Amino acid sequence: ENGLARTPPMGWMSWERFRCNVDCQADPRNCISEQLFFEMADRLAEDGWRELGYEYINIDDCWSSKQRDAAGQLVPDPKRFPSGIKALADYVHAKGLKLGIYGDLGIFTCGGYPGTMLENVKQDAQTFAAWGVDMLKLDGCYSSTEEQAKGYPEMARALNATGRPIVFSCSWPAYQGGLPPQVNYTILAEICNLWRNYDDIQDSWDSVLSIVDWFFTNQDVLQPAAGPGHWNDPDMLIIGNFGLSYEQSRSQMALWTVMAAPLLMSTDLRTISSSAKEILQNRLMIQINQDPLGIQGRRIVKEKSHIEVFLRPLSQAASALVFFSRRTDMPFRYTTSLAQLHFPEDAVYEVQDVYVGKIVGALKTADNFSVIINPSGVVMWYLRPMALLVQPWHIVRQQAPGKDFHPGLL
Repeated sequence: ENGLARTPPMGWMSWERFRCNVDCQADPRNCISEQLFFEMADRLAEDGWRELGYEYINIDDCWSSKQRDAAGQLVPDPKRFPSGIKALADYVHAKGLKLGIYGDLGIFTCGGYPGTMLENVKQDAQTFAAWGVDMLKLDGCYSSTEEQAKGYPEMARALNATGRPIVFSCSWPAYQGGLPPQVNYTILAEICNLWRNYDDIQDSWDSVLSIVDWFFTNQDVLQPAAGPGHWNDPDMLIIGNFGLSYEQSRSQMALWTVMAAPLLMSTDLRTISSSAKEILQNRLMIQINQDPLGIQGRRIVKEKSHIEVFLRPLSQAASALVFFSRRTDMPFRYTTSLAQLHFPEDAVYEVQDVYVGKIVGALKTADNFSVIINPSGVVMWYLRPMALLVQPWHIVRQQAPGKDFHPGLL
């Protein structure tokens, strides 16, 4: 327990969009270099992202030299990171942001750069801390099950021992199939602040759907593991890239929010479209994602009509509901009631449409309502309890009604 990541981390990460592009001669604008991270830090600071909570700039694989130095230390590639990681961290911190870096518990990183063997764990943790790093993603390529079982807890201890607050993102469960008995989520939550459970996201709707399917099929195992300080990580947001339509982009944002997922964008913030930016900068969406209770949502309905409903309980008895269509034909009118979705009887909710922003109105639990959901799209609601129609007697007994008396929702 390092006291960090009390809500899901938010920020930007290089991997999905920029991968392991190290050819800075042919492609200086898009290669993994300090320039790319300086420019993304500028965008986070100047284009309204930082104020909304997007604070991490995360370097992924392929940043280092191909060899450690004479003292056995990891060093950044001198051509692509001539100023060094410490200078980059200082720049990022001066913008009110935080820097993340990538390591791998193995002989090599997934991209073939020097990994962190068990004997390097302490030294690498100290190196990252000395550079001013604020988050470490530790991958698991080229390592055995035994090495992972030793190395991940060891790195957690080593990071804490540096005295620098460093959020610890583990890829451990992803390499063990993501499910018990291979993965012990109780132990994992004590060791890591967030963890990758499943496959890497690719820039396609199929990839998003495969992640959604895996996470919600296994929600009984995964949902209880998440909470303040320890999160399931379904991987990066690919909104603003090439593979998702507008509706699919809205769906990814809504479903990641309901999952209490880290919101780590991987897109080019220098050229992002206004429509993608609007989705990613939706204030109410971010407020829901960052809810202090930190309860991961669940899929509560799966209809034959290919409509699915997801519910996330929020603080102050509020809720987020996502109505999601897997249909590919035409907009679908879906009718239900809050009673059918197991909301408390005799309650009244103020309903706000998260994407439209407008208050839809007051809704009683028993009332039928309809939403029209576009193909591969969502309708997302934020529900706040207004009052109980019938006040339970014991509430009235406990709190003598005064002018500040508002019966809570049980």
